[in-house]
Amino acid sequence: MAVRHKKDGTPGYALTTLESLIAWGRKYSLYPFTFATACCGIEVMGAFGTHYDLSRFGAEVVRFSPRQADVLLVAGTINYKMAPVMKRIYDQMLEPKWVISMGACACSGGFYNNYTVLQGIDKIIPVDSYIPGCPPNPEGIIDAVVQIQKIIETGAPRAADRWPIK
Repeated sequence: MAVRHKKDGTPGYALTTLESLIAWGRKYSLYPFTFATACCGIEVMGAFGTHYDLSRFGAEVVRFSPRQADVLLVAGTINYKMAPVMKRIYDQMLEPKWVISMGACACSGGFYNNYTVLQGIDKIIPVDSYIPGCPPNPEGIIDAVVQIQKIIETGAPRAADRWPIK
C-alpha cells in the first residue's frame, strides 16, 4: 500500500489493491474454534486470558459454531472415535480456513502409541501450523496465530491447497 502525501505533509490518499485490502481485513479478524480434549485446553484458556491476551493479535472472538469460525485449534489427544467428528467440524468451517495442531498428542499422537489414538491430525485434515510441547505454552499459540497471519498477508498457499501430499 502506498500513501501519497499533500504538499503540507498531511495524508492525501492511499493506493492499494483489492486483494491486499481483503487480506488485511482477514489477517486481523480470525475467528478460532477450539477443539480441546485434554490438558492442552487449559493452555488455550491461558492464551485467551488477560495475561497473554490473544485478542491483541486479532483472534479475539472465539466461536462455538464451526460455521462461524475460520481457524480450527486442535488441542489434545484425538482418538479414532473422535476423528470423524473433527473431520465434520473441519468440513463445516468457513472458507478460507486454517488449522493449528497444538501439543504432542494432536501433532503426533504423543506418548499414546496404541491402536486407539490417531497419530497426528494431519492424517485426516491439513494442518497449517504445529505447536510442539507437552503441554505447549501460550506463547506458542500466539506464534501460531502470527504464522497464520503471515500466510494470509503474503498469500502463501494454505495447507488445504497442497493437501493431501502425494
